[in-house]
Amino acid sequence: MFLSVFDVFKIGVGPSSSHTMGPMSAAVRFLDLINSDEWPRPSGASVASLKVSLHGSLAHTGIGHGTGRAVILGLMGERPDMVDPDRMDAIIDGVERSGRVTPPGHPAYQFQPKTDLVFDKKNPLPGHANGMSFSAFDRDGRLLLKRVYYSIGGGFVVTDTELEAMRKSKKAAGGAKVPYPFASAQQMLDMADRSGLTIAQMKRANEEAVMGREELDAGLDRIWDAMRSCIDRGLKVDGIMPGGLNVRRRARAIHDKLQEEWRSNRINPLLANDWLSVYAMAVNEENAAGGRVVTAPTNGAAGVVPATIRYYQHFHEDWDQHGIRDYLLTAAAVGGIIKHNASISGAEVGCQGEVGSAAAMAAAGLAAVMGGSPEQVENAAEIALEHHLGMTCDPVAGLVQVPCIERNALGAVKAVTAASLALKGDGKHFVPLDACIETMRQTGNDMSEKYKETSTGGLAVNVVEC
Repeated sequence: MFLSVFDVFKIGVGPSSSHTMGPMSAAVRFLDLINSDEWPRPSGASVASLKVSLHGSLAHTGIGHGTGRAVILGLMGERPDMVDPDRMDAIIDGVERSGRVTPPGHPAYQFQPKTDLVFDKKNPLPGHANGMSFSAFDRDGRLLLKRVYYSIGGGFVVTDTELEAMRKSKKAAGGAKVPYPFASAQQMLDMADRSGLTIAQMKRANEEAVMGREELDAGLDRIWDAMRSCIDRGLKVDGIMPGGLNVRRRARAIHDKLQEEWRSNRINPLLANDWLSVYAMAVNEENAAGGRVVTAPTNGAAGVVPATIRYYQHFHEDWDQHGIRDYLLTAAAVGGIIKHNASISGAEVGCQGEVGSAAAMAAAGLAAVMGGSPEQVENAAEIALEHHLGMTCDPVAGLVQVPCIERNALGAVKAVTAASLALKGDGKHFVPLDACIETMRQTGNDMSEKYKETSTGGLAVNVVEC
């Protein structure tokens, strides 16, 4: 099993990897399909109009997550990693006024968002909670092409047939032959023991089987630069976040207070936790506002990994760029195992699969760069994930704000605590990471749908909207 570090960490826009980035990518895939020869196009037929229907969690929380906006942007040819956040509103406004989408390399297609973009809450699609259907018609309204896509978490998008093939073959993404193809934590530990390599070294060897070292390092540096820039932006901006809940950004004000304490040398026994929290909140406030973020492994959990890396820089004098690369490689190795054997999708297993997975990845990465053995790294990941088991996904008003922003802060604190606990032991522990991942999968299967990113239970219905 091989899932690249650049599949786990993808640069995109907020507020959701599964509900924003995924649908945008699906729309682009459908456009590419229209222009291809991979479907039985009737002689002389040409596409004149498009329709899209969103199902399951995408329908229930799509408005708050910006899913409709993402579909429109995707149908205009915009991609999550390339779209300019400052231009998105103007692009969407143009489509709504003209009733057409004009993607590059295509003729104009009729698309009226009010009628051609349907949030179907009554008819979930069978493959996954995040299902969507794209249809293309000729000028006479005859259906020419239809495809079902599923956004399976972390920005990953697959067709219905691809999803079925994945489940049958038990392969998550990518079939490249690599020297250390671990599909479980135990396999990872066994390979580390036989090879004498760290988890980061094995992951690097796998990545370098498909790309050069310079390309890999440049890509890792680009990921961290995007994460760092997101933190910096979030610490500079204040005001009310969009969506109607009137939730105020807090990261800048907290950061200013911490800077004042830092300069005055006042004793603060919670200093490390405060910095961790403000870094994570800065990222997720940016995400909630639709800014540029990195899936880690999802947008809803995007603050945990960057916050712990910034903590590593802030409180450990021996940090360096090589350490950050090793952190990302180790975290990606753990994230890939979780995705392969369970899920990173809140719509599938609740927030245990998002913030829980992020905390496990962050704990593993931090333990690695602080000198942990492979066994201690695996222990750190298990501790962090275990103490997120059962966590529901119940965003108020379908917005990635409450409880998501603070939840990332607490996820980062748990990750650092988990790494510290693991490093104080010898790596031997009672619950294996694989057992914890399987427990998360089973718990997600048993969890009521109203607690899996549908905003029909939990805080979403018990908090009065003002």
